[in-house]
Amino acid sequence: MAVQKKNVAIIPPQMKYDKQLRVEQKTLRVAAYCRVSTLLEQQEGSYEAQVDYYTNKINSNPNWKCAGIFADDGKSATQTNKRDDFNAMIDACLAGKIDLVLTKSVSRFARNTVDALQNIRKLKEKSIPVIFEKEGVNTMESGGELLITILSSQAQEESRNISENTRWGLTRRFENGQISVNHKKFLGYTKDEDGNLVVVPEEAVIVKRIFREYLEGSSIINIARGLQRDGIKTVTGLDHWHPGTIDKMLSNEKYIGDALLQKTYTVDFLSKKRVKNNGIVPQYYVENSHEPIIPRELFMQVQEEMVRRANLRSGKGGRKRVYSSKYALSSIVYCGNCGDIYRRVHWNNRGYKSIVWRCVSRLEEKGSECTAPTINEETLQAAVVKAINELLANKEPFLSVLQKNIATVLNEENDNTTDDIDRNLEELQQQLLIQAKSKNDYEDVADEIYRLRELKQNALVEKAEREGKRQRLAEMTDFLNEQSCELEEYDEQLVRWLIERVTVHDDRIEVEFKSSIAIDIEN
Repeated sequence: MAVQKKNVAIIPPQMKYDKQLRVEQKTLRVAAYCRVSTLLEQQEGSYEAQVDYYTNKINSNPNWKCAGIFADDGKSATQTNKRDDFNAMIDACLAGKIDLVLTKSVSRFARNTVDALQNIRKLKEKSIPVIFEKEGVNTMESGGELLITILSSQAQEESRNISENTRWGLTRRFENGQISVNHKKFLGYTKDEDGNLVVVPEEAVIVKRIFREYLEGSSIINIARGLQRDGIKTVTGLDHWHPGTIDKMLSNEKYIGDALLQKTYTVDFLSKKRVKNNGIVPQYYVENSHEPIIPRELFMQVQEEMVRRANLRSGKGGRKRVYSSKYALSSIVYCGNCGDIYRRVHWNNRGYKSIVWRCVSRLEEKGSECTAPTINEETLQAAVVKAINELLANKEPFLSVLQKNIATVLNEENDNTTDDIDRNLEELQQQLLIQAKSKNDYEDVADEIYRLRELKQNALVEKAEREGKRQRLAEMTDFLNEQSCELEEYDEQLVRWLIERVTVHDDRIEVEFKSSIAIDIEN
């Protein structure tokens, strides 16, 4: 069979339908993307210069029509989701409103390789080229994507280096005790012209109120409600106080003039995700870095009280109980039989309604072995008033006991307790820096630092306990000296101030004052 000759017919292109060549066939809607991310660039006018350059460039080309100058000022290139104008430009392209995108360089477009390629491919599917002027790359040309992959990887690596250099600089600042705080979201402080934290007197009053009310027995929720009720706004100007905000304030060491640095750290320079630092990277604790608002002893008392409330346990087996401060007697009335707390309940006994206090184990556990009596609220309050009046009626012997207790507390004081620890810590810190820089093993030094810091913390807590006890004894002394007449009725605020604990027994009620004096009242 004869082999037939192949015929090859050439079909000429129809230029007006070729999307690749439409740049030459019609007026293009051209957009430009500009971005600067550092303060230095902004100061040098780079941002405005880029906008002016592309505005003039597009308008000077008769075949181009300006479809918008999209510009993000001071935004990171590692995350496109945070760049509003960039995302608006991509959306406009996908909506068919832009035919061509101009940008200065790959690093201006994106330092995240994945983001750069994803967005370029989206535009490529719509036949929309991106021209990177510095590198001379057109994404629609052959090999454009390979070049972009290489260049954006370089840009990403550059971003990694910037992140590491920034982290290095922050570490050096931390080692020198230079703190960095967002004072706009920090109640009680602002910054002076040199960047130092300075107290805002009117805000400091609010901070002191929060600490004082917490130590007086108020719950975090009640403190928040009180601030809202009095029309006090948050540091950001909101009317609503979130309990979590107050909880963080109560444990913020900056209110005593100290600063714990690097509480969080960045786990990924691309996502900028920050997580709590649980010992993964070093932390730096700077003492006396700025003017305090709260005395150190009072702050430590608050920390102790926070731990006590979080671990409130009572009764058989030390059952977990929730702290309540709704009433002055909440969480301080205990059962003399099983050791559990008493709870205030509305009781309906055969049609007779009353308010009583009852052992929680009898309320929650059916068949409980506890036989503690249920006590009417009026009876309980009357017993507390009677105990206070008995204290007032026999103030002389009680005053003598108080003075002895104060002297005992003062004798327990040991101002040099933390001095030796501080000296040892300072020496170990210097040793740690030397060994870390020389890449020698420093685990033993680090362990000793942790041990000494724990010792110091315990010493500070003990000192705070002594100071709190001394303060309560002094307040009780002043109360006995100043109070000239007996109480005629139950006073919630006075009970919060004076009473430490009330224990209900079968035949008596024991009232223990915060000065360690106890009085029994018969049932």
